[in-house]
Amino acid sequence: MLEGCVGWPPETADRYRKLGLWEGRTLGDELRRWALAHQDRVALVAGERRVSYRELDAWVDRVAAGLRARGIGRDDRIVVQLPNVPEFVVLCFALYRLGALPVFALPAHRANEITYLCRHAEAVAYVVADTHHGFDYRPLAEAVRAEVPSVREVFVVGDPGPFTPFEALSAASGTPADAGDARGGPDSGDVAFFLLSGGTTALPKLIPRTHDDYAYQTRVSAEICEVDETCVYLAVLPLPFNFTWGCPGVLGVLGAGGRVVLATGTGPEECFALIESERVTLTSVVPTIAHLWLDGREWIERDLSSLRTLQIGSAKLHPEVARRIEPAFGCALQQVFGMAEGLLCVTRSTDDPETVMTTQGRPISPEDELRVVDPQGRAVPVGGTGELLTRGPYTLRGYYRAPEHNATAFDEEGFYRTGDLVRLTDGGGVVVEGRVKDVIVRGGDKVSATEVERHVSAHPKVEQAAVIPVADPVLGERVCACVIPAADGAPSLKELKLFLSSRGVADFKLPERLVLRESFPLTGLGKVDKKRLRADVAGSRG
Repeated sequence: MLEGCVGWPPETADRYRKLGLWEGRTLGDELRRWALAHQDRVALVAGERRVSYRELDAWVDRVAAGLRARGIGRDDRIVVQLPNVPEFVVLCFALYRLGALPVFALPAHRANEITYLCRHAEAVAYVVADTHHGFDYRPLAEAVRAEVPSVREVFVVGDPGPFTPFEALSAASGTPADAGDARGGPDSGDVAFFLLSGGTTALPKLIPRTHDDYAYQTRVSAEICEVDETCVYLAVLPLPFNFTWGCPGVLGVLGAGGRVVLATGTGPEECFALIESERVTLTSVVPTIAHLWLDGREWIERDLSSLRTLQIGSAKLHPEVARRIEPAFGCALQQVFGMAEGLLCVTRSTDDPETVMTTQGRPISPEDELRVVDPQGRAVPVGGTGELLTRGPYTLRGYYRAPEHNATAFDEEGFYRTGDLVRLTDGGGVVVEGRVKDVIVRGGDKVSATEVERHVSAHPKVEQAAVIPVADPVLGERVCACVIPAADGAPSLKELKLFLSSRGVADFKLPERLVLRESFPLTGLGKVDKKRLRADVAGSRG
């Protein structure tokens, strides 16, 4: 196991192997098998580009050789910040074959997050698009390389500017991709890549996912979702999301011989057109997008009859919205509750309608272990609400290089404290009731209130700040900054947004409401009482 990572206890890992859950193949091996099985079937569609399984496999080999020629090999970390383009898929599989480790960054991340990720991971390379949705990533790359000495390479999909074009990797000569380097190739028990935590602390933690555990997650979720060669999956959400990449997502569909269609945006105009033209059968969205699509269904005339299943997850779907999905789209709704750290719950096609409408599903593995506990760590009876703890064959045992955080994030038996408040039904279903941690879920994006408070408090016109969620009928929650102004006046909301943007804070984290206060309510320990503050703000117009 890579230094800084926490593995499963040896006896537990042996049991998962003996049960056949972990099959002993790397993700790079898996693509080789899929390519041999499906050859000239279309694997990826992006606009006019159509890439077969055979072509995808060969492209991955060329990029792996190009990376190796640049000195990138086993255990090297590479921060990958790409939109939904074929190069994302190719690069990840090339790194899997080398045993190098992609660190998944979201397209919305900016200097604050990317600099941290590169520094924390000691990344040797950073991969970006030239531009995406109006943002130029090349100046960001210049700033990151100046700040983080370990980043010696920047590869750009598109116009490279002062950096190396991604396409040059495909043209580079090198040894075959299976040959490895002096450090050797990966083993199935090795870390394959890093997902990011939802940001419940100031900046996201790195989540190590191994070849064994992620291959198991994608395989089993694909089986439950009844994915086969006829499946056409529309990747709407960013590819670096666990939801899009492996629930079953891109990997689960490719593993079954299906076709993955890459969307450039989430709007109903583009996505409905792709569903019609590519005869999409499966896609996955967050509730915010579901709202937009429900509205779009009323005025966009497209044939969506191919759609069999619409997965909705990442934030809780309220039952009143859930009941609108099947009538509007003529397909089955599948609720999904999962986390990049591991545990994945889904509703099944065999579930009764009420279960699908009102629960977030059941765990995908019989080896998933769930506990629901009160604040003192005592078990809560079935039907009672408490914090969810979990462990299993695809749930991490520790964040990367975070021993202090791990000491509180896991109990003495290796159960992960999710921070989610849930209750379990008699049938084993999970119903999400809220969160323990100070996080705002804005349209599926998790925003750390602590992180945003830190930046707001740095504004010269802010004496003290508290960041809270405010309810929103579409996004679920929006970011609200409550501010005690400095003596010389208060900032406007526009000033505050510009200030945070100048500090590299991502757009989805920016406050959308500003409330000025003379003081904050306090707890008995002298801390800001956010529960009371939220109630005050909800009852005011300020």
